[in-house]
Amino acid sequence: MADEIRYEHKTVQTVRGTASLVISRMQKDGWELVERSEGALRSTLTFRRPKKQPPWLLIGAPAAVLAILAVVIGVGSALSGEDQGKGGTDKSTAPAGDVPLSTPARTSPKPTSVGVITPKNDPEFAALLKADRCDDANANYATGHGGRTIAFDGSIVHMAPHGKYKTRYDLLLAPGDEGPKTTAGPSFKFEDVNMADLKLADDRVPATVGAGDKFHFVAEVGEFNATQCLFFLDPVSTSPRQ
Repeated sequence: MADEIRYEHKTVQTVRGTASLVISRMQKDGWELVERSEGALRSTLTFRRPKKQPPWLLIGAPAAVLAILAVVIGVGSALSGEDQGKGGTDKSTAPAGDVPLSTPARTSPKPTSVGVITPKNDPEFAALLKADRCDDANANYATGHGGRTIAFDGSIVHMAPHGKYKTRYDLLLAPGDEGPKTTAGPSFKFEDVNMADLKLADDRVPATVGAGDKFHFVAEVGEFNATQCLFFLDPVSTSPRQ
């Protein structure tokens, strides 16, 4: 039906307790929450919003042009047939091998979706690593890339026990090699993890881990807490760097 509303859908994963922030931001962009699923650590939110319909005038104008061209071509063909019937000659000077002007231009195929996001294959992520830790770019990236896997070279800014636990920790991470002296980029956080959760890789696994240590982090994008300016990640693998 012509009046049927068509929707586009989007699914976002958030850290438990911060779903309301994401819902508010999405609603400001015109999205409607249609489903909410609560997991042990994450909430899965499904949104929809009406697709934008192209203006009919923009569709009608090219159609009118094509109709006029069809009439002109039809008249031209009729006249050409009459000339040939009278013994006229074809005055076309275009070589037989030329490509007709009506041949559509070839377009390059769209690039396939990226698997693991890095600063080299995603300019938006590269810019994020240089942005202020409280910049809106953090929330926008978390909302648009929730659940995706990112990889970057970084260091530990701070490490502290999680609550009263002695073997579980909260790690504050930053891009680059400056550790506690880092002044730019998001404040990434691994929350409530033990050493096994870090999935330390490589033959050079350190005996201890602490502030200032440098790693190549591969992690899953979580939620951004705008109040604390913390960008939560879930570790996928952690490789020591010199």
